[in-house]
Amino acid sequence: MKFTFKPGWFLLSAITFLLLQGCTKNITSSYSYPDTRIYIAQRDSTVQYNTFKTFSVSDSITIIDNGQTYKSLTTTGQAFIDAMIKYMKQNGYTLVSNNANPDLGINLSYINTTSSSIVDMSSYLDYYSGYWDPSYWGYGGYGYYSPSYYGTYQINQASLSINILDLKDAVTNGNRIKIIWNGLIQGEGIDDPTTADTQILHLFQASPYLKAN
Repeated sequence: MKFTFKPGWFLLSAITFLLLQGCTKNITSSYSYPDTRIYIAQRDSTVQYNTFKTFSVSDSITIIDNGQTYKSLTTTGQAFIDAMIKYMKQNGYTLVSNNANPDLGINLSYINTTSSSIVDMSSYLDYYSGYWDPSYWGYGGYGYYSPSYYGTYQINQASLSINILDLKDAVTNGNRIKIIWNGLIQGEGIDDPTTADTQILHLFQASPYLKAN
């Protein structure tokens, strides 16, 4: 899925949303978690995926939490690992242990980032007058102004990144392990173990070429 947007419009929309959210009911309450998710599957187009037969999956998930990195295996992590194994098997690949020279290796990473900033409302009013012309109120030719108001906003973004590694050709590739496929899931509630299978299925549906036969 590909999105294009104009940075100025996006910033204004985000600011407007956050300001309205502070003084109204939650306007996103009608959306469910799946509605917020984005699925992106990327591949190395030079690779013939049916030349690989076996795979192994890491026994834990790497957690990257605002710059801190560690490994963990929770119920959620195990659900995603199980789903990857399930759909790799369905596509003809054979699961082996990591010390059995698998053709492919699979790593999973959960990435959580939080950022915050302050918005000068006087700059916001420059856009505001373009959407709410003072002539609506009978004051054509007027403009808006305000004291020095400031607003704050915080953005939290959670992502699950899955890499498939070419272990079979590591020597041929100059003693380097090449990432030949990446699946990325972003959005709310992606850490729900009951939806892990469905989320991984979306990535495989977007990757019909990922088959051993």
